[in-house]
Amino acid sequence: METSNRLMIETLGEGWSDKDNVLLHACFQLLTDCVEKENLLNGHINWSENLDAKKELSFLYDWWKDRIQEEENEKFDPIWTKGQYEADTEMLVRLVKMRKFLWT
Repeated sequence: METSNRLMIETLGEGWSDKDNVLLHACFQLLTDCVEKENLLNGHINWSENLDAKKELSFLYDWWKDRIQEEENEKFDPIWTKGQYEADTEMLVRLVKMRKFLWT
C-alpha cells in the first residue's frame, strides 16, 4: 500500500523551485492523483447532488493538464509570461474551494 503522507510532484524537476511554485504544483498534483489514481470523477461518488462540483474539478484538472503541456512545450514561462502568475493563482484558489470534494 502506498503511504499517504508522501507526495511526489511529477511536474517539478530535481532542481530548485520557489515555494510559491511548489505550492501550486503540489496542490494540482493532489488533484491529479485523486482523478487518475483514485478515480475521483468516475468512481463510487454519486455526483448527482454535486454536479457543479464535478464540473469544476473536471475543468481544473483539464486546465492543469493543458497548462503543464504548454509549459513543457515552452509556449510560456510561468513566471515571466504576463498574467500567468495571476491566472495560476486564480485556479489555485478555485481548487482550494473544492477541497471538500477531494476524497474517494
